[in-house]
Amino acid sequence: MPEFVARIGWPDGGVAEESIISPDRSAARIELERRGAHVFEIKERSAALGFRLRRRRRIKMSHFLVFNQELVALLKAGLPILRSIELLLERQQNPVWKEVLTDVRDRITSGASLSEAFAAQGDIFPRLYPTSLKAGEKAGELEPVLRRYLKYQRTIVALQRKVVSTLIYPAILIAVSIGLISILMTFVIPRFTEFFSEFGSELPLLTRLVVGTATALRANIVWIVSGLAILVLVLTRYGRSERGREFFHAQLLKLWFVGGIFRRFSITQFTRSLATLLSGGTPLVPALETASEAVGNRFVSKKIAQTVPRVREGGELWRALEDTRMMTNLTIEMVKVGESSGALEEMLNSASEFYDEEIDAQLARVISFVEPAVLVFMGIVIATILMAVYLPLFTILSTMKG
Repeated sequence: MPEFVARIGWPDGGVAEESIISPDRSAARIELERRGAHVFEIKERSAALGFRLRRRRRIKMSHFLVFNQELVALLKAGLPILRSIELLLERQQNPVWKEVLTDVRDRITSGASLSEAFAAQGDIFPRLYPTSLKAGEKAGELEPVLRRYLKYQRTIVALQRKVVSTLIYPAILIAVSIGLISILMTFVIPRFTEFFSEFGSELPLLTRLVVGTATALRANIVWIVSGLAILVLVLTRYGRSERGREFFHAQLLKLWFVGGIFRRFSITQFTRSLATLLSGGTPLVPALETASEAVGNRFVSKKIAQTVPRVREGGELWRALEDTRMMTNLTIEMVKVGESSGALEEMLNSASEFYDEEIDAQLARVISFVEPAVLVFMGIVIATILMAVYLPLFTILSTMKG
């Protein structure tokens, strides 16, 4: 199905570019107009071109944070937005950033706001970013809103790095264990099999089981590797689809011992995003829509997005979140207190800080359990293989002595 790029306007005056997959140009226009947008221009983008652009237009989060830090400093110094963008563009070396900032500058020169200029860049930036900019522009407090957004983004990035770095060592241990066992079973054991066959004596049961497994692995190694490669390819392609991404993300939440970490990380992404938007003056419903999309886990994101219609119709946020069954009891209680007391932003920040600490504690528990568990498992497997190798030797030696 072809992909179209449309330049659209919204009833509130916002102008943006949006990608849409549709059977044809007319169907794409009808879909956008059904959502309340006015379509200025719509054109088809080929799959190959779209893939090339998506690969080329990728910005590192570290560069994004540095850019915003510099932008905050220029705005604090009293420079106009357009002049600030021009200064940052002049000293920009990264070709992708240069292209993006050139387009942003041109749009601002044409009369677009800063938030509209960044929203027009598509999914190269988090949706939370142009929404925060828009809230700051409406409130006349762009610099403070940008500071809050920077604080939020640094916290999320630091938490992501902490989760990844903590899980790297156990992953390496498991990979080394699998590699070592594979080498023993496919190369070492078959050599001993040839040695044992020269004596013609009956092998112990343990040895026969290990040798049989090793022989089967070696005889079918090409089929096994090919099957695994095909399986990885199929799962990767499925995982790139929206349905596949939701399925795999849902399974992450069910993983024993680490599912709770992924769940709490999704909760803190949501609560921090919602608190950041509310503090910038964004109304609850649009803030909730954007915050749901800021959650990395697509299964949790979809569940939270289902609360938007209920809240728009006047329902209580805490009750809508409770019905998703994605939030913890603590989160529900804090949102409930925040709604009733008018301090929702503070309660959301408190929930985020609590789960930051809880994620740290759970990561420490994972490491303290996984490292010895992997080492013990590896030791048991290797000890079993060694016993299978040496038992026939003892039998042969005792036969020779007799």
